[in-house]
Amino acid sequence: MTMLESADIFTHYEQTENWATSSLTAGAVPRLGDQSVADKLAEARNVITKSYSHLPIKTYPWLMPDRPEVAGFFFDWVKHSDRDEYWRQWSIRERWADVKIPALNLSGWYDVFLNGSVENFVGMRKYGGSDAARDGQKLVIRPYVHIPWDTKSGDVDFGPEAANTIMDQQLRFFDYWLKGKSNGVDKDPAVRVFVMGANVWREAQDWPIPGTRFTKFYLHSRGQANSLFGNGQLTMEPPAGAEASDHYIYDPANPVPSKGGHSCCFASVAPVGPYDQLDIEKRADVLIYSTPPLSEAVEVTGPITVKLFAASFAPDTDWTAKLVDVAPGGKIINLNNGIVRASHRNSLETREPIDPGKVYEYTIVVFPTSNLFKVGHQIRLEISSSNFPHYDRNLNTGQPVGADAQMVVAHQTVFHDAMHPSHIVLPIMPAPIKTASGLQ
Repeated sequence: MTMLESADIFTHYEQTENWATSSLTAGAVPRLGDQSVADKLAEARNVITKSYSHLPIKTYPWLMPDRPEVAGFFFDWVKHSDRDEYWRQWSIRERWADVKIPALNLSGWYDVFLNGSVENFVGMRKYGGSDAARDGQKLVIRPYVHIPWDTKSGDVDFGPEAANTIMDQQLRFFDYWLKGKSNGVDKDPAVRVFVMGANVWREAQDWPIPGTRFTKFYLHSRGQANSLFGNGQLTMEPPAGAEASDHYIYDPANPVPSKGGHSCCFASVAPVGPYDQLDIEKRADVLIYSTPPLSEAVEVTGPITVKLFAASFAPDTDWTAKLVDVAPGGKIINLNNGIVRASHRNSLETREPIDPGKVYEYTIVVFPTSNLFKVGHQIRLEISSSNFPHYDRNLNTGQPVGADAQMVVAHQTVFHDAMHPSHIVLPIMPAPIKTASGLQ
């Protein structure tokens, strides 16, 4: 089980509301015998943009809060926006030792459940309740969204090596463990991941891949990193002294729109997967930090974190991060992204409001990726405070999730000086993989 949990659920806003409105219509709702309920859910899909923008979330009308038999779980999620006992009762994170069988953990780089799949592989491999469970874990990650599974995703064609062979792989795995067929599954590598950009596979015996060089790339600017027209830079040199901070205004009434990523499911509102970020990067409320064009290829494969020193003049807000591959004179393709809610900066269990104007250190967990940045490409980091409707908008009021219809404009500052060395930690492969043509 790779369910999203607590605060994760309500940052993954589009997936949460969309799954409830679309899946219920096709499944459980007709069995209630009330066509008006089915019509109400169909209406949500017809006015999906308006639906996502509805406030307060706790009164979301299309799921009928006065009819708990329709989607009572959704309103339970709103009530339990912290990771409390409600979420722990479902959590596999605390039950890895109960797993006594091998598992084939399948996911995609743009799958909403990617983090859970990787986390379960690592957790069961370490804490599984039997030798078979610990030794029999496999992890396979393709360049796919949650569904469908195809070589073409968004604005990128990943070529023939990305062809969907998942059914064959599952049958082979089950033939070995359930039918006792000697087909070599026990000798397969524990980890097999698709390296985007190179469009070939990398195999390893563990995750993170042994030998990974976790490398810090520091944020720099002359105080105007706003948009792709700004002066933000990303280098391996830490800031040596004073350096101008970057500023932007986050207005939840005008959030940065989602374009690609690991959400779901209405492409007309929030496309999922790899997409050109040109329109997003023209916005003044997106900070852009880029390396110079690379003189050598760099392969990034593994988990990613951002350490951000930032201040807001609101009692609560969000900080978002997105890793991007910039081709020379070409597309600006998102690889993966993450978010942290300021009030959950220390844990998902407890909300802690921030002091307006105070500088805090935030850790943003960006979903993992595997990508070959070719010669001439740039590694880019986007920082902002919204990515809607992929993630729900923080209304900046400090109130619990779902409670407010009021919005507050937040004035945001990102610091990157010697005392506040904001950076992204990238998992660099010591020897970049070769492309199918052998060129980089």
